[in-house]
Amino acid sequence: MLESCQNAQERWGGVHQLIDRWLQERHELVHAYDLLNDSASAPAASTPELQRFCEILLDYVSAGHFEVYEQLTSEAKAFGDQRGLELAKQIYPRIEAITEVALAFNDRCDQVEGRDSVSLGVELKRLGQLLHERFELEDCLIEVLHNAHKQAAVAAL
Repeated sequence: MLESCQNAQERWGGVHQLIDRWLQERHELVHAYDLLNDSASAPAASTPELQRFCEILLDYVSAGHFEVYEQLTSEAKAFGDQRGLELAKQIYPRIEAITEVALAFNDRCDQVEGRDSVSLGVELKRLGQLLHERFELEDCLIEVLHNAHKQAAVAAL
């Protein structure tokens, strides 16, 4: 998962400062996830590492929904990019569904009472799979919008 994150940053790193910051947050999220996932035992609900992961997770999904996706959609509209807008209509519902799972995971982590580390480990693994899917969807959206806008900007010159 970390390797695909690095590849995305290399490909899209200079596209826009907002996306740069967001991809850096993605890298931090993947790193925090890997620290939890690589531990010898399942994570305990009250560990600082899990709390840090949840903080980064919330920051990442919030930036996506309230900053990055909005910016990408605005750019698509500005360039008359119907293909990008159509892709966004297809991809956003799945991203939103994954966001709901991430928010629910965070909420459950806040409810430390009675949390067993085995079920938390299972939920963390499932969340990791969904985040990987989300990253691929986001990369697809960035690629289509960036390429369409880059070509339109060059054509305008």
